[in-house]
Amino acid sequence: MRLPHPPPPERSAELRRRFAEEARSERPDLSALCLLIGAEADGGLDEAGIDAAQIELDELAGRLPFRPGGPRSWAVALRELLGERYGFRGFAADYQRLESSLLHEVLRRRRGLPILLSVVWMEVARRAGAPVYGVALPGHFVVGFGAAEEAAGQVLADPFDGGRVLAGADAELLVAGATGASLDPSMLAPADPLDVVLRILNNVRAWAAARPERSDVALWAVELSLLLPSHPARLRYERAQLLVERGDFLAGASELEAYAEVVGAVDEGAAERVRGQARAARALLN
Repeated sequence: MRLPHPPPPERSAELRRRFAEEARSERPDLSALCLLIGAEADGGLDEAGIDAAQIELDELAGRLPFRPGGPRSWAVALRELLGERYGFRGFAADYQRLESSLLHEVLRRRRGLPILLSVVWMEVARRAGAPVYGVALPGHFVVGFGAAEEAAGQVLADPFDGGRVLAGADAELLVAGATGASLDPSMLAPADPLDVVLRILNNVRAWAAARPERSDVALWAVELSLLLPSHPARLRYERAQLLVERGDFLAGASELEAYAEVVGAVDEGAAERVRGQARAARALLN
């Protein structure tokens, strides 16, 4: 992937306004939110590119058989179309690439992280009328077909493995391999679209955390996360630290002080330590 250049400030402000508006809508559009993340990461993704990605998802959905049958038939149809015909799948090396978390790049390369490939599966299937949803297994995102409240009728597929339909013990093995823990039935519940978006942004933050020279990526990922209606309060602390690391000492100190006020309600000692960090950041201005 070419080194992405960030969008200009005016474009970024507009993207963030739309992201916040979509996230707070009655029925957030998952593909729209993912493409806005992509546009924030890559200034080369303009409105025509966003529209082209949505059109591609529509066209892929149009190539599915008309109502192929029950949940398993839907899963097989998606596997045959996306995994076998168009070659969407993931590889270990994809975890090292930022574009693996950007929907427009996943559509272009037909490779990505499990959660982004699952977004492709879900969005194509949803457009075709399938009963589909994301399943946020610990360490490995998959797709579910059928009525989620009826475990016996639920069919899972793994887009990272080309859409392989999972047999009875496969989900247990995925969870055990990723975390060493046992599969709990609650893990099979449908993932809320905004939780999917937050998990994608967490992946971007993890990618950037391993590359200190890309603190710019970490910062926009944190700031988009903070625009979601529900997010961990500690993200404000992470944003403050990033601002200080990037030399914006005044903004970082102000954010630390604001976070200390939140923390002080439950842990005054921790709040005072954060205030100390704010004072240290302000001292760097001298």
